[in-house]
Amino acid sequence: DGIDDEFRLFLKLSETDPFFEKKQKLLVAMGFDPNISPCVKISSTPDQLNDFLDALVRRARLVNFNEIELYFGGDVVNLKDCNSPRNEMEALHSILEAIDKSPSAENYATKNIQQCLREEIVLRLDNVGEKIEEETVIIGDFGCDKEKGLLEWGVENGVKTKLDIACVEGAGRGAIAKEDLQVGDIAMEIPVSIIISEELLYESEMFPILEKVDGISEETMLLLWSMKEKYNKDSKFKLYFDTLPDDFQTGLSFGISAVMALDGSLLLEEIMQAKEHLRTQYDELFPALSNYNPNIFPPELYTWEKFLWACELWYSNSMKVIFTDGKLRTCLIPIAGFLNHSICPHIMNYGRIDAKTNSLKFPLSRKCGLGEQCFLSYGNLSSSHLLTFYGFLPKGENPFDVIPLDFDIAQDEESEFGASVCEWSSHMVRGTWLSKNHEIFYYGLPPPLLDHLRKARNPAWRSNDLTREILENEIDVLGDLSSTFEGMMEALGDEELEERENESWDVKLAMEFKILQRRIVSSILTSCSAGSDLLQSELLKLAP
Repeated sequence: DGIDDEFRLFLKLSETDPFFEKKQKLLVAMGFDPNISPCVKISSTPDQLNDFLDALVRRARLVNFNEIELYFGGDVVNLKDCNSPRNEMEALHSILEAIDKSPSAENYATKNIQQCLREEIVLRLDNVGEKIEEETVIIGDFGCDKEKGLLEWGVENGVKTKLDIACVEGAGRGAIAKEDLQVGDIAMEIPVSIIISEELLYESEMFPILEKVDGISEETMLLLWSMKEKYNKDSKFKLYFDTLPDDFQTGLSFGISAVMALDGSLLLEEIMQAKEHLRTQYDELFPALSNYNPNIFPPELYTWEKFLWACELWYSNSMKVIFTDGKLRTCLIPIAGFLNHSICPHIMNYGRIDAKTNSLKFPLSRKCGLGEQCFLSYGNLSSSHLLTFYGFLPKGENPFDVIPLDFDIAQDEESEFGASVCEWSSHMVRGTWLSKNHEIFYYGLPPPLLDHLRKARNPAWRSNDLTREILENEIDVLGDLSSTFEGMMEALGDEELEERENESWDVKLAMEFKILQRRIVSSILTSCSAGSDLLQSELLKLAP
């Protein structure tokens, strides 16, 4: 059989990938040749074609891993199944992209294979969404008049949308599909003319003054511009500013009671540091700017409270967009800001201006049915980050909910997982229920962390064998880890069982976050205990 009898697909691991060597070693461990493109016979049966796609997906999962996914899922066992909705959708879309880029088929058999693969991939994308479906409960049109007015203004100014705005239970405002939307459909298209970016700043009267301020970033200048523009009755964006809340209710606005409720968690320090940084930034600018230029920077518009409001606006509503000149800009995008975040979003790949239409498009990565809330990905963000800067905790299991660990990272030699521990500049844990490998030497815990602890206990450690010395070292490693997390659990304190319904919004959020932290820490302790039992069982099998 010649090469013409095969269909070949190029899924290349980029050499610029920061984890290129690690991923390449894992590809080999999985039985793939990184330099050879997978292929399938054109005469393949549907079952053989499915096996081919399964192999492609396993390869694509690894190619599309980000740092956290690689840290936790970077072993052959974990790569057999879906690791996270984000990774699975990225993997499937990278295969779709490869099919679209493959040479145009001249014969019917090859065209048929391409079509069959496309159809199966779309089915698998639908399955990812069905596993993590978020129910949409619309609370009538109450309180959404301003939002509807903004939507009408957008359409008059060139916005194209297949989404409507509604008040959604548990999420405030949300974007709802007006029709059944399929993979690849453009849910929303925003012309550059209504995107709030630095171009508006350059046209303003404050720019000549601000550009002389030492060390001030364009983002900060734009933030100061928006503080004044909010009160400009003649602003082109008046309808947009009118839809914004008086209070964003992010972690940056937590009151004393909520801050106290976070005692014992790392989030307490994160919020305090963020607020301290913003206060320092404010004090460097004001009242100096208002004193020297009271007409351009009226003191009543540039108070600390209004500055914090503007910071919350930009943190929670801005998007990074690549413009046609290749420059990445931080922007506010009217109407698109109504799209809420999900760990299994409908829209993942956005953020680049289409040069042909001079607009920002939001294509669907998975289908969204009529009346369903259409979700966006704000990024691979932890719940602590989402709470601090956006003011909510995501629904479902967030694979990016990690607890960082403070270890001195030594220069270690290569481990059995094909990477040296020094490849990781830091270590972390997450809920062990997310791991698929709870066997001996794994325990549902991240391999790089275990390797680091093994070497710390026994510098001569090289690999895992069922010898007495190795098993005893493992028990000590899990004991060390348990001690760390017992202390963490103690710091978090007991769960408060009082009625939370009467608490303020910030205290409720703080308590919900601590419940999540306790659950993660509890899972680590349970895995350490179960792992120790496994090791003790193996020790009993060894001759005395």
